[in-house]
Amino acid sequence: MEISFELWYLFPASILIATIAMSSGIGGAVFFSPLFMLALRLEPQIAIGSALITELFGFSSGLIAYYKAKLIDYKLAVSILLFSVPAAIIGSIFADVFPDIVLKAIFATGLIFIGTQLFTSWRKEEREKHEKLHIKEFETEYESELTDSTGRVFRYTVCNKNMGRFFSAIGGAFVGMISVGLAELQEYQLVARCKVPTPVAVATSVFVVVITVLVASVGHVYEFATEGGDVLGQVINIVIFTIPGVVIGGQIGPALQKFLPEDKMKVSISALFLVIGIFMFITLI
Repeated sequence: MEISFELWYLFPASILIATIAMSSGIGGAVFFSPLFMLALRLEPQIAIGSALITELFGFSSGLIAYYKAKLIDYKLAVSILLFSVPAAIIGSIFADVFPDIVLKAIFATGLIFIGTQLFTSWRKEEREKHEKLHIKEFETEYESELTDSTGRVFRYTVCNKNMGRFFSAIGGAFVGMISVGLAELQEYQLVARCKVPTPVAVATSVFVVVITVLVASVGHVYEFATEGGDVLGQVINIVIFTIPGVVIGGQIGPALQKFLPEDKMKVSISALFLVIGIFMFITLI
């Protein structure tokens, strides 16, 4: 197996992607999978597996920063993992059943759906700001309280828990099949629907994704190892650049998160998802 340095540009690209992912709570694989499929022309299974491995290291790096910041709601995380992990295992098993074009179509559809939902929630929040509806929200009534390492106190209530469980299962299955979906759906459920403070939602989502991706990536790693040859060589020549990049970005993202305006971040991510999803649909034609 020969190590190639032709993909060196993945290193700075990975730093940027991981920084965006860690500061927003969006799974890095949502950027890496289309990058690998569209730019590198990799088969979906190789692209998805490589994206999962990369995301695992990036989110693990970010997890350390959020753990130190004491922003993770472990009780909430466990309630999500109970549904996301089994679903991820099932998704990984059945990923090989679907043709490449179907996986790409599912990926693109998921991106467009999530992008649309995030944009809709942003529009709703903007209207509510003008109507002054949520000025005192959770001031006296809340289920959860978390204090971070700097002394900031966050009070919130996780709404519609049955819908949250459904999103956890669907997101976990999507992670197993196409490497994305869990972080994005949790972003929509926790931030857009339940108004959970973004720092807590992002940190908890990062913890959940690390565990779920770890489970989902086992099958892909085993498959790459057993196939060997060109497939294993392709994966290694990708991750030798992406893993160091996401480890660095995984530390930068949490540091930036506290300074980024939540509303601008949400609408920017929404637009990005829509553009990537539509572009992937165009490539299917």
